[in-house]
Amino acid sequence: MNQVLKIIGGFFVGILIGLVAAGAGLVLFGDMSFSEYIGKFSQLNVIEVIGIPLLSLAFFLIAIFLQVSLHEAGHLMCGLASGYRFVSFRIFSFTWIRQGGKVRMKRFSVSGTGGQCLLAPPEKPDEEIPVTLYNIGGVAMNFLTVLVALVPLVLIDDMPFLWKMFLIQFIGIGVFLGLLNGIPMKMGGIGNDAYSLRLLKQNSGTKHALVLQLRINALIQEGMRPKEMPEAWFRLEGKIDYGDMLQATIALMEISRMQDREEWKEAYVRLEEAVSHSKELVGILKQEAEAELLFTALVVGKEERARELAIDKLVAYIRTYSKVSSAKQRQLFAIALYMEHDKEKAEGIYRTVKAKRESYLMQGEVNMDLALMESLLSQR
Repeated sequence: MNQVLKIIGGFFVGILIGLVAAGAGLVLFGDMSFSEYIGKFSQLNVIEVIGIPLLSLAFFLIAIFLQVSLHEAGHLMCGLASGYRFVSFRIFSFTWIRQGGKVRMKRFSVSGTGGQCLLAPPEKPDEEIPVTLYNIGGVAMNFLTVLVALVPLVLIDDMPFLWKMFLIQFIGIGVFLGLLNGIPMKMGGIGNDAYSLRLLKQNSGTKHALVLQLRINALIQEGMRPKEMPEAWFRLEGKIDYGDMLQATIALMEISRMQDREEWKEAYVRLEEAVSHSKELVGILKQEAEAELLFTALVVGKEERARELAIDKLVAYIRTYSKVSSAKQRQLFAIALYMEHDKEKAEGIYRTVKAKRESYLMQGEVNMDLALMESLLSQR
């Protein structure tokens, strides 16, 4: 019931935002005062009273979708212009990915993000790889489309009311996204485009971590397992800054390579170290580290430690993302096999992943997870 109320509340908030944005735009760019805008509602019939707010909400949602798409397209175009290679392009959960020399469409989502453009960097030394254009491309595209939309809004005097309402919302969302990503800040512990660019310019270790992450992700999406990649790729010089999302991600990727090689004791020690820095890790990396520690603790026979980790919140996180991640299915497999002592259930999870292996985004991860589940089943 609470979820239904939240949806209904969000619906009406969306309508209110759309109406206020439209009214503000008409006052700023038209010859109507705000009191005249409000007064018009007293002259509307029932159908108009219902229809205009619904249209306003629809325009608001369309504007968000378009501006998010344009933002990611900006990263894509600027990245390709900088010599990067296409890997994947995601808008909300719709993802286009290059696999086997072809571009395929899949469904995948990441909490806290509306889209993502992943490219593989050019084969050059770190210091020669450009990062500025790739990072600012999204912000530049948002502001460019705002300027384009302003032209008809300012020059056309007799523009239909609905077109004017849509353009105003499109411009408002574009400015909002541009500022949200163009002013250096962290949101939910994750740095935006401008914040990331500033780190890349200031810290050579962060740039090295970004280059490594892009290269590793590209190969994993194309089907290569972590253990098949050079060990040197997963090594960061000096002490790991777990507060730096890029460096922390590489550290977790190195642990993933250990798991793929079935170096369980080493992986367990490293995961305990990572989790000990949980206050520094951004939310999603903290959950990822804890989920992998739960899995590895079960494999090495530390069931008591696993039960400490298997709180409702973490298990709920694993179950939620098990729909799109074979790694989460592997973790549920371990819970069934080692904690619930239900081999039949574990075998069922393995068969499910094997049957739908082509639907997952990270094909190298799927290959690894299936191989590990097969190995662990053979030992029981």
